[in-house]
Amino acid sequence: MSAHLNLSCKSPTPELKPPKITIMWRNLGTKRSISKSRHGWWRNVPIAPKDPILGVTEAFIADTNPNKINLGVGSYRDDEGKPVVLQCVGKAAALIDGEFQSGESDLSFVTESVKLAYGENSGLMQERRVAGVPALSGTGACRLFAEFQRRFQPESSIYLPMPTWSNHHMIWRDALVPQRTYRYYDSESKRLHFAALMNDVKNAPERSLFLLHPCAHNPTGIDPSEEQWREISHLFQVKKHFPFFDMAYQGFATGDLQKDTKALRVFLNDGHLIGCAQSFTKNMGLSGQRVGCLSILCADERQAIAVKSQLHQIARAMYGKPPVHGALLVSKILSDPDLKALWVHEVKGMVDRISGMRTTLHGKLEKLGSSVDWKHIVKQIGMFCYSGLKPEHVDRLAREFHIYMTYDGRLSMAGVTNANVDYLANALHEVTKSEGASSLVVSLPKAPIAEQTLPILADSSAQWEEFFDGDSRQDFIVD
Repeated sequence: MSAHLNLSCKSPTPELKPPKITIMWRNLGTKRSISKSRHGWWRNVPIAPKDPILGVTEAFIADTNPNKINLGVGSYRDDEGKPVVLQCVGKAAALIDGEFQSGESDLSFVTESVKLAYGENSGLMQERRVAGVPALSGTGACRLFAEFQRRFQPESSIYLPMPTWSNHHMIWRDALVPQRTYRYYDSESKRLHFAALMNDVKNAPERSLFLLHPCAHNPTGIDPSEEQWREISHLFQVKKHFPFFDMAYQGFATGDLQKDTKALRVFLNDGHLIGCAQSFTKNMGLSGQRVGCLSILCADERQAIAVKSQLHQIARAMYGKPPVHGALLVSKILSDPDLKALWVHEVKGMVDRISGMRTTLHGKLEKLGSSVDWKHIVKQIGMFCYSGLKPEHVDRLAREFHIYMTYDGRLSMAGVTNANVDYLANALHEVTKSEGASSLVVSLPKAPIAEQTLPILADSSAQWEEFFDGDSRQDFIVD
């Protein structure tokens, strides 16, 4: 007991005092460090340029004018200008209540997505030649493929059409994949520049990778005919190019989901190995769910297993797995005959409304006596009208009429309604009064562009040799 008392009453040893002084010093030092780092760590970070599409929405939201119109973002709206929840989606949501995503549901989603793109009876899934993974909508699917390209074809470039969706450039840029372009749109005739397209495909180095819009090209609304797709496919065979399809608007070109896959069917029938990014943002109205699929058709099952394993590994490091709910909705709609039939009917209804607004807008501009030839409004297809408006027209529309669109003059026809079409027609007529009949010409380069990017940091020596029948990657280098 006395020993215990002696210990408890013992005065603190000198060794116990310094920590108190040290702790106080550290606290003071931390304050000084925070004060300095608060102004120092990120002083070199500039403000990022506004996204050309999302910036339009920001400006629209900030505008308080009651007549304002948003023609920037390509999401479907009804004739009241409101987002739509499709009936098939609502019914599917009730059916999947309480379900959870598993490996089996992943497989079901990929299987149904591939069948929708490649064909119900293609037999490719039975042959197990398709490597498919869920993705964060079409953007995520493209980003996954871009990273896959960088890792396993590190000396390759991606050929993008002129023009294309603005985000394509950022996706492949951030993947450190060099970009080149091929001509697509004739700004004078407002039609497909088919001869130039074929010439650029022909002149590209053998085994180049090309991004193709299979339907409802964004932003031009102009697609090759089936016969033209056959010619493109044949030239791809001759040049041994790899086609990567970004299919964000299946159904919105013709209103027929199967007809809108004619480009893929042509290439598949010709024996190509292809890649495909799918999005259900537009045709199912699932923008907030971020539902997409990336699929790559391989030569055999062994290649597909290897490719899929790499895609899963890339996705794991980027975001793990996509959200659950949207993929379950898509799987249920595509696998249930009644829900799928309802969805097909609703897609046709959305396309018919947009087509009707094209006709109405064109008619009203003609009645106003516009000096501009607006026939391209009704000749183009899909969600967008590539109007030919110049940046000064776009500026004036926003400033004087509170009508917002991207600077390339792309109008989202989904934002045109019976309530605002008169106002829109009058505004378009007003800002183009001084223009001639053929003066609305989008300025595009006359030749392909080779865009410089940061040096590629290849993290793997493995190549797509199996993808291309074992040929050496040295034959695939793009200067």
